[in-house]
This record gives sequence, structure tokens and C-alpha cells, in this order.
Amino acid sequence: MSYKGDKFRKCGVIGAGTMGAGIAAHMASCGVDVVLLDLDAQLAAEGVARQVKSGGFMMPEFAARVTTASIRTDLGLLQDCDWIVEAVAERIDIKRDLFAQIDTVRRAGCIVSSNTSTIPLAELVANASLELAGDMLITHFFNPPRHMRLLELVSGPRTKHETVERATHFMDHVLGKTIVPCKDTPGFIANRIGCYWLAAGLGEALKLGISPELADAVMGRPFGFPSTGMFGLWDLIGIDLMPGLIRSLQHALPAGDAVQAYEAAPELVAAMLAQGLKGRKSGGGFYRQSADRRVKVNCPGFCGDSKTRGNSKETFDPTTRRWRPRESPVLPRMDVAKLIASDTPAGRYAWAVMSRTLAYAAALVPEIADRPDQVDTAMRLGYAWRAGPFELIDQLGAAAFATRLALDGQAVPTLLAAAGEGGFYGQAGGQRTVLVPAGAGAVREPVAQPAAVIALPALRLAGQPVFTTDAASLWDIGEGVGLFEFCTPMNVFTPALLNSLRRVLVETPRHFRALVAGNDGRVFSAGADLKGMLAMSEKNDKAGLARFLADGVDSFNALAAAPFPVVGAAGALALGGGCEFLLHVSADALHTEASIGLVESRVGLLPGWGGVARWLLRHHEAGLSPEEAAKQVFAGVLRGVVAPCGFAAQAQNLIRQTDRVVMNVDRLIATARDWAVDLAAGFTPAVPPSVVLPHRTVLAEILAQQQDSLSPHDRVLGAGLVEILSGDAETSVSLAEITDRVTMYFLEIVFTDLTRARIAHMLETGKPLKN
Repeated sequence: MSYKGDKFRKCGVIGAGTMGAGIAAHMASCGVDVVLLDLDAQLAAEGVARQVKSGGFMMPEFAARVTTASIRTDLGLLQDCDWIVEAVAERIDIKRDLFAQIDTVRRAGCIVSSNTSTIPLAELVANASLELAGDMLITHFFNPPRHMRLLELVSGPRTKHETVERATHFMDHVLGKTIVPCKDTPGFIANRIGCYWLAAGLGEALKLGISPELADAVMGRPFGFPSTGMFGLWDLIGIDLMPGLIRSLQHALPAGDAVQAYEAAPELVAAMLAQGLKGRKSGGGFYRQSADRRVKVNCPGFCGDSKTRGNSKETFDPTTRRWRPRESPVLPRMDVAKLIASDTPAGRYAWAVMSRTLAYAAALVPEIADRPDQVDTAMRLGYAWRAGPFELIDQLGAAAFATRLALDGQAVPTLLAAAGEGGFYGQAGGQRTVLVPAGAGAVREPVAQPAAVIALPALRLAGQPVFTTDAASLWDIGEGVGLFEFCTPMNVFTPALLNSLRRVLVETPRHFRALVAGNDGRVFSAGADLKGMLAMSEKNDKAGLARFLADGVDSFNALAAAPFPVVGAAGALALGGGCEFLLHVSADALHTEASIGLVESRVGLLPGWGGVARWLLRHHEAGLSPEEAAKQVFAGVLRGVVAPCGFAAQAQNLIRQTDRVVMNVDRLIATARDWAVDLAAGFTPAVPPSVVLPHRTVLAEILAQQQDSLSPHDRVLGAGLVEILSGDAETSVSLAEITDRVTMYFLEIVFTDLTRARIAHMLETGKPLKN
């Protein structure tokens, strides 16, 4: 029977620790009623409270969707659940006993899964009834469940196909997870490879005498790994926890597995734990903050040069076993192939760790997964690697990597040998392909694309855009809908991008009935081109800045008046001008974790492209009175409002209540396209109404009350907002007039030293200056 997508309305989670409570919080944020059980109700309630405090819920009020109770007395609360997740201690006896209890109360067809990361499904269901085994899975979430997209899914020979289908649909569409099917093996995919990498990273550093700082510099940016690097990640996970994770793998894997070559707890780790050095949670591990926070540190370069800079961190030196000022090695920019080939401490360490890690990954397919692309997806999403192990091998050159492995005396995995000069990935027929094991050999197959997903990399392989410039492209995404993709650095609005927007608005009716604006980057748009604006300000180029401001206003007004629907699809940051763009489109589809806001005050400016007027209109449309709407906009613009998620954006009227919050970012563009198709039938552009503005005294009094808490330049911005947002409380004022007021004020403050200082500071540090 095919699963039709009926939504799970109630879920149960047993175990209110970090993972269990986090899973419950994420389910609740996604609109599901949840029962959270622990040994007693108080423990469950404390788990919810921790999630509220740590941001596990997308909105604090979503905690009301969680019912907390005791497993001893309230197991019956699970009887109408659609899915029950077990997240208790990693002991097979405890889990089996719990599953037997669940089986006595669950309704027929209720899915039961374990969040275990170490115990195979075959062992969990060994004593289970036929009915329970058919509904059982392993659903391995990553921490924190709200933010980590990866979910490793393990099914067994007794699991019903319908169970897998139903669970996959729900976790994908409702919880927003990327599902990676795994074999029923210890550690599954990400932790099997990740724990080996961590064990090798520490072990090889100690063997080669590599400092923690150099190890982290190598195992960071050069390979596209997070900046925590190697020793920093040990600190983050916990020096007390890492040995147990590695040891559990070693106990579960055969004696010949490569992970057995490394000590789970080297003598250094034991010595640190004896001193209470457990990592970040204990205030110190391999790194800590110095006592006076004013330590001067030496920064040796890759080739022996050095420089000195202020730093407040110290390093626990593995050799002297003493704290010393933290060093900051500077590695020259080079690709990974050149790095591992370099005869330097950094190069030798990179080869020692990554040759073994990549070879280990290549040897594990098809043991842990059917395909290399599944492994790469798991490592990208589970460990935040920019490229997975097979993608990294292709960067090194698969044939060259295999040759050096052999010269180094390391075994060359069968799949790696088969990759040869062609590598693991290629393309054919407009599709990306991957080398997949097949019998005793390997074949190239298309990389599977989930149904109802529109991905820009696939579009780029499959064909050419309708038109493209240095700043943007227009793509055909089917169903008579075009996709407007921004292509500037950080997708900032430059004069070239504004020109491309105007061209798109002309070209779209010739090819399409509707338009989606979106991209696949980490930033939807960081706003206006601050570098260009600062340069014009410093040159006192008043005509140039006035023209840039007018171009933005005219372009966004044309966007709002387009004779076809435009749906904004923001999957990531939409700040400043990026937010103003979304305030002008017909409708918005926002990924639930996208941040959106009008942050111009943080660089000493106001939203200059109609954002003030459009946000004010959104408040009026939401039913606020003219006075309350003006107060909300005044306060938000002055503080540089940012909504950290889609639901917060709705609450703050940055998107409409009718706009869509999309859980799975991979489905964002497809969702926006389908919505654009619906809107296209009988579409007419909205004519923005005029709005009534309150008396000047309303906002002037608020500003006066805040004077002591505002910086000098914020007082200037506040005074400008008072004039912009004030009227006579009776006469309607057009949005164009409000924007004209902003323009006049903008062109005054942009040439002040205080605004220039704020822009320069933001460009240099990424942080706002309060001057």
C-alpha cells in the first residue's frame, strides 16, 4: 500500500535527556502534539525547560504542544500516537524491556523507532513480536535535532515497506530532515567515519608532535571542515565523552577494522581528565580562556614567519602538559592536493589523517551504505564538511590518491581502484553520476534526485538559463514558471543586480506565467552593496548614491507592480535589501530556519528601498491600529530587527500570515513554484493602499523615553524615524510618500562620519558599531 501523506498528529518520545527532549521540541515546532515521558514527570518537564532555554523550540510558545508525564504511570498516553521514538540509555536490556511495554499500548500501525547510535536494529527486534518488528526502525537524529538536517534511517528485513515509506515522508516533509538510508552496522555512516577521523586526528597529531593549533588549522578551512578543527571538536564534544564513543565502535567492530589502530583514550587524555579538563563544558580542555584575557600570543606562519596579536585563549600543551598562550598558525591558501603533497609539518599531518580517513570511507561502501553519494551527504550534513569523503578524493584525484596510498604501504580499497582517472563523480545526459559497487565491479549511475525537489546544481547540469549576466540568471523550472537566481557575492544588490532584476521583469512575461526568486546559497541576500556605498560616501558622490538609491526604489516598485505573481523563496539569510525585496513580492516561501530582518540601523542607515513603508503596510494588513503599527515599525527599524526563524518572521509581520514556512529547505523552490502556479490563475497585482500615520508626539515620546539607552547616532536615526512615521492621525499617506521621506533622510545621514564609521566597522569585523 502506498503512503498517501496523512500527517502524523501525535508523537511520543521516551527519554527527556538532551536528545529525547530535543527531538520532542523539534516535533512540537513542526506542529505536532508530543507526549514526552521520563522516569517521572518532573524529569520530563525539566527536559522541556532546558530546550526552551537553549533554543530547541523555534518559538518558546511551542512548548505548550508537549505533554510531560511519567513512563511508570502514564504509558497509556502513547496509545493514540502515530510514531513513538525511544531515546533512553544505550543498554540493550533497557531498550528491549521498553519496547515490550510500548507494544502493549500502541495502536496498530504506530511506528516505533530508536534513536540509538550504537545498537543494531537486529538486536533491538530480536525478541519483538512480528507486528512490532514490522513497525520498527532506527531513526538516528543528530544534535541539536532542531538544526541538524541529517537523519540516518535504518530498516531491517522484518520492517514493512509501508513503515519506511510513511516515516520517510513525515521526517522529510514535516520535520524537514534529509533522510540517508544506512545499513544496520555499528555507528551507521556519519559516526562510523567521523569517530574514526577524530581518533586518527588526535592519534596522528600526538605521533607527529603536531600542536593543537596547527592540527586545527589543517583540519579546518583547507578541507572545508568547520573552524573547530580537530582538537577544538574534541573540546566541543567533550574529552570525557569521546573515548567512550570510540571505544563503543571498537567493541562492536572486528579486530581488523582500522579504528582498532588508535587508542580510544591516549595517556594524554587520561592525564587531562585526571585534572578535570573535559572540554568546553568544564571551562577548559585543549583550549581555555586565559585568566586576564589580555595574553599576547606568538603566531608562527607556515614558513616560519611570525607576528603578534592580542588573544585571550590558552592551549594545554600536549608536550609540556602546561598552559601556554595560544598560537595562530597561518597556512597559505592552497588546494588540498597541494597541501597533502607539501613536505611540511602541516602537509605530513594532513596526509597522515586524511589518507587514512578517506581510504577508510572508500572501503566501507557497500558495507555501511549502498552508494558513495549517501556517505558524502551524511558527512556534509552530520559533520558539516563542505565536501564528503568521496568528493574530497575527487579533489585529490582518485587515481593519484590510490597510487600514493600504495606507495605509502596502505591498502587501496576496491572501489577506489575502480574509480581510476574518472573519479567517483561525473555527468552524463545532463545528470550528475556516481560510481556504485555492482557485483565484483562498479558502474556509474545517476545521483538520485528526490521527487518534487528543484535543485540549482541539477538545473545547471541539465541545460542553459533563459539569460544570464554576471549578477543573475533566469531559469526555466517548469510549469510555466521562471527562477530568478542572484549571483553576486553574498547575493548583495549591486547596480548590476538591480539592472538584472529590471530585465527579468521584462523577460518573464515572454517566457513564463509566474516567477520565483531564490538561490541555493547560504545567503538569500545580504542587502545592498555596502562596499560600493561606502566608496561613494567617502568620495562625496551625492549624485551616484542618489542614483543607486533611486534605482533600488524603482526596481522594487516595479517588482511589486509586476503583472504576474512573484514568489520569494528564501532559504537562508535575507537581511537589509534582501528583506526589502521579500517585502515587495506577491508572496513569500521562507525556510523555517531562515533569518530575515531590516538591519540597516546597524550600519547607521535606514531601509532605503521601500522597506519602511512596506513593513508598515504589513502591520496594517495584520490588523494593527495606525498608532500601534507605527510604534512597532519605529522600534524594529531602530534596533535593526531580525527574525531568527520563519515563525518569528510571521509573528513580526516580516512575512504575512498567509505566507508559507517550509520545513525542508531542499523543497523550498519547488514549493514556491507550485504556489506561483496557483497564484497565476486570474492574478492581478495588488494596489498598495495608503496608510494613516499617528501624531508626531506618539513616537517622539517613545524616543524621549529611550534617550539614555541609545547611542548618539541611534538618537539621530530615531529622530529621523519620528518624522518619517508621523502624520495627523487622520489623513492617508501613500507608501511612495513615506519612501520619499526615507530617501531624503537617507541621503543626509549616508554622508556623515558616524554612518561611514558604522559601515566600515561592519565590513571589517562583521559586527555593528555603537557610536
